[in-house]
Amino acid sequence: MEGNAEIRDAVSNFIISLEEEQKREKEEEKNKKENITGFKDNDSGFEKAVKIIEKIASYICPGERVNLEKDIRNLKVYIYGKNLSILIGKNGKTIDAIEYLVNLAAKRKKILNRAIAIDVKDYRKQNIEKINKLALKMAGKAIKENRIITMRPMPSHERKIVHGLLSKIKDIKTISRDAEPNRRIVIYPLNSQGQTGS
Repeated sequence: MEGNAEIRDAVSNFIISLEEEQKREKEEEKNKKENITGFKDNDSGFEKAVKIIEKIASYICPGERVNLEKDIRNLKVYIYGKNLSILIGKNGKTIDAIEYLVNLAAKRKKILNRAIAIDVKDYRKQNIEKINKLALKMAGKAIKENRIITMRPMPSHERKIVHGLLSKIKDIKTISRDAEPNRRIVIYPLNSQGQTGS
């Protein structure tokens, strides 16, 4: 009987040690996964996307101190720092690319169901103001000179802003023409009969 008790204790101790080893392996696996992605289990989808943005910014601007401000309600991330022009890119192309990649990753990993907007040093805010001024200037020119005005190629979100702004002016009509990446807005003046001018 004593032998049976010893065997039972040995088996019991072995099972306990196996369970402890499995727990350690799971914890190590969890830590490895957390270190690779930078995510914790309790991070929201937005926080995970922000961490992705932070990593991308640190890779593009190594050694640069980058500050992120988050607007969770509107799903916007604002990036501030000194030398971030490379993060903006020519005509905001790098911001557009980062935003596309982050939203693609978030969609594929099913961590967000809405798109995140990214702005670097208020570039997009200032760019929208420039676009609005340019659109109003070109609309005024089309009306004053009674001729068709063709604007420079723009990304879809900029064209949407221009169409929205100029749709409020009754003396003109706007359309988009050409294929991406050369898609542009054409402003047509309307004469007094409601027809397009020549």
